[in-house]
Amino acid sequence: MLELRDISKGYGGNRPILSHLTYTLKTGAYVAIMGESGVGKSTLLNLIAGLDTPDSGDVLIDGVAISELDDPAATVFRRKTLGFIFQAFHLLPHLTLSQNIALPLMLNGLPLHRVKQLLVQVGLQNRENHFPHQLSGGESQRVAVARALAHRPRLVLADEPTGNLDPDTATEILQLIRSEIKSNDASGILVTHSHMAAATADVVLVLTKQGLRPSEAFHTV
Repeated sequence: MLELRDISKGYGGNRPILSHLTYTLKTGAYVAIMGESGVGKSTLLNLIAGLDTPDSGDVLIDGVAISELDDPAATVFRRKTLGFIFQAFHLLPHLTLSQNIALPLMLNGLPLHRVKQLLVQVGLQNRENHFPHQLSGGESQRVAVARALAHRPRLVLADEPTGNLDPDTATEILQLIRSEIKSNDASGILVTHSHMAAATADVVLVLTKQGLRPSEAFHTV
């Protein structure tokens, strides 16, 4: 499903972040990636999503190298294939909660019945007409999760999706993310510092300067 071929990325010439990273994620797999701050976890997600470009190497999703697509084609490919849960939410301020969640459905020409379902699943069914500035950080995070899952993407990328949530709500949201990935035969990558969150994935990997390696610190579901 996803193939990383010898990926390297650095900033400012003397700041290598990722070096010769190679990894394959099979269809249906859900992995969590942990690691120290600054090791490149969020950078890796941005490279996979085509929001940033590697200095060398290739990112292939379903055999397609995003870097070889022109801007319009890459935008359409991301829109259809990916669901990105941003750590900073990136909700559109002039759209209501319902409209934010509906956006990927509308862009992909899909029916909108999922919006109400997802609002219930993230516990915001009574806030559908509110705007992002009327939400708490935790509520905004839940909207971001619902929006990323709305169009049933082939690959879900989640960057600290529960960082603003209390433990009970975090558990519910993590269960939702896992359920959506598994029921849609999708794949997922969860970047997190939380051992509780990581334990909901099939496999936990640790990102270091030497690359990705399996973690044996705890059992996953």
